[in-house]
Amino acid sequence: MKIYDISMTIEEDMLVYPHDPELHIYRHSSIPKSPTNVSLIHMGSHTGTHADAERHIKAGGKTADRLPVDTFYGRCKVLDLTKEGDVIGAQELRKFRIGKGDIILLKTNNSLKQYKTFRKDFAHLSEDGARYLVSKGVKTLGIDYLSIKKFNTDDIVHEITIENMTLFEGVYLKGVPAGTYTFIGLPLKIKCDGAPARAILIR
Repeated sequence: MKIYDISMTIEEDMLVYPHDPELHIYRHSSIPKSPTNVSLIHMGSHTGTHADAERHIKAGGKTADRLPVDTFYGRCKVLDLTKEGDVIGAQELRKFRIGKGDIILLKTNNSLKQYKTFRKDFAHLSEDGARYLVSKGVKTLGIDYLSIKKFNTDDIVHEITIENMTLFEGVYLKGVPAGTYTFIGLPLKIKCDGAPARAILIR
């Protein structure tokens, strides 16, 4: 058995989406002045590897604590899209066997590039790609950058995916071979528009 940790490390100066809160970890109490070390963490709900909730795109949408837990676990397919350019659409996705109830992780050329500074030209899912995944009955979707949609565009891809499946963003797939795995991704149970998550793949 091999386990891949596909979560981004939560740390100072980590990559965040433009205009999202920067992450800071403050020491609240310290040894030896205090019997324990305790930290205060200041971060946005969409920091690092995270799941989006409906509240992210709708004022009265469901919050992350109401994401269906059965979408956090199951058979998963990592699709190698590293040579497909920056737009992942239905044409690119039709090359793979995708079935109802699958968990799909999109390994794009983002996984071949750095995660230190933000890139506006990150690979993303197109509208027709999103609709194709919905038509195939995908239950959970992940992508290897901090957003599923093209930078600085409307939220249609967000809406299509979030309303029809559980969406994980910021999944770290560098060094993970394409193939079939067992996926476990557990967002924190927070009554909020999104939740940081720890995610792993087991083969």
